[in-house]
Amino acid sequence: MGLVQWNSELSVGIPSIDSQHKKLVELVNTMHEAMLTGKGKDIVAKILSELITYTKTHFKHEEDYMERTAYPQTAVHALQHAQLTKKVLDLQSKVESGTVTITMEVMNFLKSWLQDHIMKMDKAYEQHFKQHGLK
Repeated sequence: MGLVQWNSELSVGIPSIDSQHKKLVELVNTMHEAMLTGKGKDIVAKILSELITYTKTHFKHEEDYMERTAYPQTAVHALQHAQLTKKVLDLQSKVESGTVTITMEVMNFLKSWLQDHIMKMDKAYEQHFKQHGLK
């Protein structure tokens, strides 16, 4: 069983975004599994790098939808995206330099952020996006 379990509560009802969220859950779970099984720093760093790259792609997709539909909370949402990106890039730098290792504290942060962000921030745009015919 992974650290994060995908379920219908995490769905925002927009298939392209739900698919991306599932991929983020998968990447967090893959990194968690690598940490638990004592995979080398290089493997964990590679997964973290993939998570960062995919997260940036996902954030851009959401923000493009927000701009296209004039979503009223775009600036707040984008700021939260930028803050997470900065935190995770800082984490990546520390992992690569050997000053930090991926611990359960780090994994729980990623889990909490992902679930909280989807449940609060992303759920807030669900109806707006649907009203604008986005899929």
